[in-house]
Amino acid sequence: MRPNGRLAVFPGSFDPLTNGHVDIILRSAHLFERIVVAVLVNVEKKPLFTAVERVAIIREVFREYSNVEVDAFDGLLVDYARRRRASAIIRGLRAVSDFEYEFQMALMNRHLEPTLETVFMMPAEQYTYLSSRLIKEVFHLGGDVHGLVPAVVERRLREQQAAGVKG
Repeated sequence: MRPNGRLAVFPGSFDPLTNGHVDIILRSAHLFERIVVAVLVNVEKKPLFTAVERVAIIREVFREYSNVEVDAFDGLLVDYARRRRASAIIRGLRAVSDFEYEFQMALMNRHLEPTLETVFMMPAEQYTYLSSRLIKEVFHLGGDVHGLVPAVVERRLREQQAAGVKG
């Protein structure tokens, strides 16, 4: 495989997409010619939003960014990155507690595909405590998530709430 040095993959569940994710995607888009936001499809988990919904939400958020693409994948990330001819994987680090797991994954990915680099990025300070899990928990307990997620995500959360969907 000859990687495309200008393509990076930012994988995740994005259930839901947070402003911390948005921050990393936008900053990555300045470092790489193209970014693929790769939505992980995990059949063993019951997500709040389906993979199709998550892809649609992310596409809506980044519709004005021609160098940001959204796709879904399952299986090994390195296999997906290899198919896309990516040269890098973007991973967000919020805190030191994220580092150990991400470090192990980066080393395993390097073992599986030595040409693939992992680039760690920290979100802007105001988003360092955000996680999709925390957003879901706060929202479902009646907390305000305005300013923590893109407007489309907040709207979709409220629509699900009105429809009585549990997450």
